[in-house]
Amino acid sequence: MTSTTNRAEQGPRRRGLRRTLFGAALAFGLAALTPLTAEAAPEQSASYGSLPGEGRYPEQTACSGRYTQPKVPGGATKTAVYQGRTITLRYFSSSGCGSFARIENAPQGCAAHSNRIDGSKVVWVLETVAPGTGYAATKVINNRDGRQSRAVLICDNQTLASTAWYEARRG
Repeated sequence: MTSTTNRAEQGPRRRGLRRTLFGAALAFGLAALTPLTAEAAPEQSASYGSLPGEGRYPEQTACSGRYTQPKVPGGATKTAVYQGRTITLRYFSSSGCGSFARIENAPQGCAAHSNRIDGSKVVWVLETVAPGTGYAATKVINNRDGRQSRAVLICDNQTLASTAWYEARRG
């Protein structure tokens, strides 16, 4: 009688184990079909990337962790309200590597934009907000050796905020 009782008790346990394994397999399968990261869309002007330090994200540079918000006239942080959200634009710079722009709490259709003056033209790089993230950060733009750069917030082709032009000075 003991063996019958054990089998009767194991039946529901085995079904529970099967259900658990099936549920885990289903969840894994669905997860495999879902992208792990949302992809933002970087874009740039034709002459971007021609100077040292350009073409990399800040965390990929030798200055990773050493970017700061400089004393830009009018401030290195700006805010704008768009679609009921207060979006923050932040400008970061490092005298050794260049600068980049970051936006936070932004809907899709918005982009962080870094500009650099190169003679009489403006060189730029931008990064759009990836689905579900609410933020974007540009690749580094070179504002060293007499060049100036700034950060710009653009949503649906409208400039909503920008910082003043800034030149990184070696300290």
